[in-house]
Amino acid sequence: MADPKNDEFLDDIDAAESEEYADRAAEMDDVEVELDSLRAERDDYRDRFMRALADAENTRKRSEKDRREAEKYGGSKLARDMLPVYDNLKRALDAATDEQRAAFGPLLEGVELTMRELLSVFSKHGIEPVSPQVGDRFDPQLHQAMFEAPVPNTTAGEIIQVSTEGFLLHDRLLRPAQVGVSSMVAQNAGSGGK
Repeated sequence: MADPKNDEFLDDIDAAESEEYADRAAEMDDVEVELDSLRAERDDYRDRFMRALADAENTRKRSEKDRREAEKYGGSKLARDMLPVYDNLKRALDAATDEQRAAFGPLLEGVELTMRELLSVFSKHGIEPVSPQVGDRFDPQLHQAMFEAPVPNTTAGEIIQVSTEGFLLHDRLLRPAQVGVSSMVAQNAGSGGK
């Protein structure tokens, strides 16, 4: 037969175990919630770290690109300022007549040497002239049209006069070549007028 004291004792043990189990389950739930919170915080920090690392790498690449460009194109302002010197030397040499060359040979030779030295320095620093010729096609990437005129025996967009040479610094345009461009509409070669 069952002893009521034993049953009561067993009920007390079951209740204590149930309460202890409930306390442990609550603790486990609290630990699980805290663990989930810590995981979310860890993931957030990992995401921030990866973004900061990517930003640092992008900044490093951008700085390296800026440094290379500064090295390559840093002298562009000085180069632009030197172009009028080239223009004036060229004009002086182009304007010299045969009599002046005979009379002032050594002086003009000095100007020619100065011009060659300037071109050598330009070349050393990646500055190259853009020298279109009469009859070449107008290229808006390299040329600046100073005027348009209808010139017989030409087609529209054909260079008819070169005023000044242009210059490139590596692959960038320092100054476009200044040219005159034909505005003549192409006509049939076989037509003899009206």
